Amino acid sequence: MIKISPSILGLASERLNEVIDVLNMSKTDLIHVDVMDGKFVPNTSFTIEQIKNIFQKTTIPLDIHLMIEEPHKYIKEYIPYAEYLGVHYEAVKDCENTLREIKRYGVKPYLVIKPNTSAEEIFPFLSHCDMVLVMSVEPGFGGQKFIPKALEKIKKIKKYINENNLNVLVEVDGGVNNVTGKEAVTAGADVLVVGSYLFSDNDIMDRITKIKNL
Repeated sequence: MIKISPSILGLASERLNEVIDVLNMSKTDLIHVDVMDGKFVPNTSFTIEQIKNIFQKTTIPLDIHLMIEEPHKYIKEYIPYAEYLGVHYEAVKDCENTLREIKRYGVKPYLVIKPNTSAEEIFPFLSHCDMVLVMSVEPGFGGQKFIPKALEKIKKIKKYINENNLNVLVEVDGGVNNVTGKEAVTAGADVLVVGSYLFSDNDIMDRITKIKNL
C-alpha cells in the first residue's frame, strides 16, 4: 500500500493542533514538515520550536524537508525530531558527506530535487539515500498545480533504483490529489506528500483512505 505523508505547510496554528489530533488517529505513515529560510525559497515556515511542539504532540514520525541554504550547517538542530531528513541537491555542496552525516545520527537521509533538476544528476548519490523526493511544483508555496514532467523523472529514478537493487523510497510532493497521486504511483512513487487535497475537505480521514488505496 502507498505511504502517505501529509504536508502541514500553511495550516494556521489553531487548525494545526486539530489536524494533528486527526492524523494521530489515522493511517498516516509520516507527517511532512517543510522548513524554509526565505533565501533558498521565497518563504519561511516552521521554526525549530514549532517542530519540537509538533514532535511532542504526535506519535507519527516526522519527514522533515529542509528548503534552506547550506543545510549541512543546521542538520544537528533537526536530527532529534526527524525520522527522515531531506536536503536539496541544489543547496548541498557535498551530497555524499551530508547524507552520510545524517545517517550517522540514526536518521534516514534523502535528497530533494526541484522540477528543473534532472533525475540523472542524483544517480551517483542514491546509494547513500533512504528516500528521494521529486518536487512536482516549485518549492516554497502550497496549493500549486502538479507539473506533469515530474512523472518521467519518477520513472527514471525508480528504474535506476530497481536496476541497482537499492532500498530507496521515491516520494513526490506538490499538487498531489486522487488523480495526480494515482499517476505518480503508476510512475513508481512509494510515498505521496499531500497537503491542500487533504485539508480542503472536512473529512480528512476519508481523503487519507482514498490516497492510501490508490
